[in-house]
Amino acid sequence: MRISTIQAFNNGVQGLQRNYASVTRTQEQISTGNRILTPADDPVASVRLLQLEQQQNVLTQYKDNLTAADNSLTQEEATLNSVNTILQRVRELAVQAGNGALSQADRQSIAAELGEREDELLGLMNTRNARGEYLFSGFQGKTQPFVRQADGSYSYQGDEGQRKLQVASSLDLAISDSGKKIFESVTNAGRLDSVLTVSPAGSTLSVSAPLVQDEVAFSGAPSFPAAGIEIVFGNPDASSYEVFEIGVPAPVLSSGKLDDDSGKSDQLVFRGMTLQFDGAPVGGETIQVTADPTQEKQGILTTIANLRTALEDGVDTPAGSLQIRDAVAEALTNLDHGMSTVDGVRGEIGARLNILDSTRTDNEDVSLVNKGVQADLRELDYAEALSRLSFQSVILEAAQQSYVKISSLSLFNQLR
Repeated sequence: MRISTIQAFNNGVQGLQRNYASVTRTQEQISTGNRILTPADDPVASVRLLQLEQQQNVLTQYKDNLTAADNSLTQEEATLNSVNTILQRVRELAVQAGNGALSQADRQSIAAELGEREDELLGLMNTRNARGEYLFSGFQGKTQPFVRQADGSYSYQGDEGQRKLQVASSLDLAISDSGKKIFESVTNAGRLDSVLTVSPAGSTLSVSAPLVQDEVAFSGAPSFPAAGIEIVFGNPDASSYEVFEIGVPAPVLSSGKLDDDSGKSDQLVFRGMTLQFDGAPVGGETIQVTADPTQEKQGILTTIANLRTALEDGVDTPAGSLQIRDAVAEALTNLDHGMSTVDGVRGEIGARLNILDSTRTDNEDVSLVNKGVQADLRELDYAEALSRLSFQSVILEAAQQSYVKISSLSLFNQLR
């Protein structure tokens, strides 16, 4: 086969270029520390690296979401801790207000502090987060959840939604709680009504507002009758009573007898409900106790406002003292229910914070594995690369020297 001079020169130059390109590429790999500089270097590994980088970006977003969720839950827990502190103080004031030796002026002073605590509690319930959104308004983050009406009552303007953030591939974690759930949906101990339907001449018997003080017994088996109960005095004597279900004259559900001292208050405890008797019966009195379905729940602010109003409007009379007694008893029970509800939500927040910690650890482990796999696919084996560079340099030098030799093999050199 005949080889022209130009062909020999071209082959030599192409060989030098290939060897020089190999040396340059190896040197670039060493300088960057990456084995794959373009997808053409390893198509399969390049696709895998793209997938791993996408997963790493998602894990980074989860990390940001975890931080945001942690901040939100921590703020909510701190706010509820402050709410609980205020409720503890309000309960102390309610106990103090129940002291029968207090004058109306003393009760007015307690009512004044209750008003301040009420305002403080309203401010906490309308707490905003760092983004300016209300913590306890559900999905309505820009809507103030609790508003005081002109008549002094309170209304909830938010919804019952619960904002969530995705913190893992298959985990959406709640980062807020509805104010209705925490502060409004509190079991109301004063949801029963009592009426003295029959009061014979000469009777001084009076009854307090009934309270549900044991929710388990009230709704357990046997439960408090849905139609209500009727208490009838006079069998076998004036101070004895029997309890029936309203509209059902038999059987007798319970019975008892008042203390002979007519000046002493007696108490009926029936299936979780308590009722105070005052005065002396003459026989024939009938009392009906029924449930008010519209009063099943009562907000914490309403409970405090009712107690404050009762203390402000109280009078220094025996009847006024009984009204204060009933208002304090209802407030204490409802405050206990409210604090239990708040503590329950705080427990849920604590559980979510624990989930955040474990999820953060899991995500960090996955991220570490991800980075390790990326390193195995992308990073350069320096020992192998340096050996390869040395070998390629030897080949390039040999090619350069051989090219010089071959380029001098010309017929014109022999004719000189």
